[in-house]
Amino acid sequence: MRKPQSLRAQLLSRLTLPLLIVVVLDASVSYYVALHYADQAYDSWLLDSAKSLAQEVKAQKDKVTFELPPIAVEVFRWDAMDKTFFKVESLSAGIIAGDKGLPSPSITAIGRDEAIYSDGEIQGQKVRIVSVLTTPTADDTDDVLISVAETLHKRRSMMNEILLAVVLPQLLLVLITGFHIWTGINRGLSPLNDLAKLIAQRSARDLNPIADTGVPLEVRALTHTINALLHRLGSNLKTQQRFIENAAHQLRTPLAGLKVQAERALLADKLETMKPALAHMKNSADRVAHLSTQLLVLAKSESLSQSAREFSAIDLVSLARDCCMDWVPKALERNIEVGFDAPKAPVLVIGDETLLRELLSNLLDNAICYGNPEGHISVKIEATPEPNLIVEDDGPGIQVNEADKIFERFYRIPGSRGEGCGLGLAIVKEIADLHAARIIIGPGYAGCGTRIDVVFESRFAT
Repeated sequence: MRKPQSLRAQLLSRLTLPLLIVVVLDASVSYYVALHYADQAYDSWLLDSAKSLAQEVKAQKDKVTFELPPIAVEVFRWDAMDKTFFKVESLSAGIIAGDKGLPSPSITAIGRDEAIYSDGEIQGQKVRIVSVLTTPTADDTDDVLISVAETLHKRRSMMNEILLAVVLPQLLLVLITGFHIWTGINRGLSPLNDLAKLIAQRSARDLNPIADTGVPLEVRALTHTINALLHRLGSNLKTQQRFIENAAHQLRTPLAGLKVQAERALLADKLETMKPALAHMKNSADRVAHLSTQLLVLAKSESLSQSAREFSAIDLVSLARDCCMDWVPKALERNIEVGFDAPKAPVLVIGDETLLRELLSNLLDNAICYGNPEGHISVKIEATPEPNLIVEDDGPGIQVNEADKIFERFYRIPGSRGEGCGLGLAIVKEIADLHAARIIIGPGYAGCGTRIDVVFESRFAT
């Protein structure tokens, strides 16, 4: 696992590294430009020295001579830092004067009034050489090549001075710029540090929005995102708190009845007097079991909505047929007829089979509990234009002003019969939202009863 990188280090590297590269490139360019012009200056001095020696080459009776007093040769060679070498040679007589070991080009390879510069080595030292050709004889029958060389100490010393003169100010500039970059980054990151300290000091129960006064625009996007998260978290906590309070209230009633009937059964002496109490106890236990089942289904649907959904292809026809068969015995207890109508071909939707079965079970449970005895319940599956699950009964129906309230948790229509806990349709709504399905409520048979359509917007792609 990669270690988290410091934002400060990233900013410093991205700002300082290009600056260092620019400084190095600038110093290199400055160095080579200075080296070029220094070579030009010293090469010009070498050429002048070679030309001054060329003036000492004479022609006497068609014979080339070079006469330079020893004191003049000493003056010519003298230099505080470098050594100077020279060589005079003619085409006919060979080397006339100077240092025989000085490398020089061939006389025939150089043209008149042309200067050739080259690098060589003499006496183990690297030198810069210039060679010029002159013709002192009147008939141009003999050419004389004059070569002058100098060691490179002055050139190197000048390059070092130039390099120091260029690099030191630029290094100082880098240090000053780096200091300002460092302080600027610290100032730029200070709002983030202040925000982190502010959040760290808050209580875990404090879900109030974070103040963004004085916060830069770039950081405000972060604070707005955190505030939106805190708002959603606060809403979820309030919903959970209300859910817990309602669930505790709903469980308290059947449990209290169960306790009272148990005490009543304990006081009875005969089995005949105990039977009513036992029947009430069974009824209360059934209500607690039903409520517990509803709460577990609701908790599962909520956990699925907040985590990765692992849905698969579900045949709505097969699922509805099996579920209807499971509820037929309970419907027959009230002499209610259950009808089923569906296409022969499978109608596929994407979803969770357990939750969809619970959705239909709750719709059938409501229809049986609140429908008319000896009535009729119809379950239909439509494939077009969108997969649609329809449950229709001939009961008292739902008033228009109650249509938006029936999906609230623990809400029951005032005056409704039965002993429901008010979670059935809330679970239906939760599961439908989880499957991106629409719920449509309307009248049932001939304007009587209730019809509930669950329309799935996303058909399974085959």
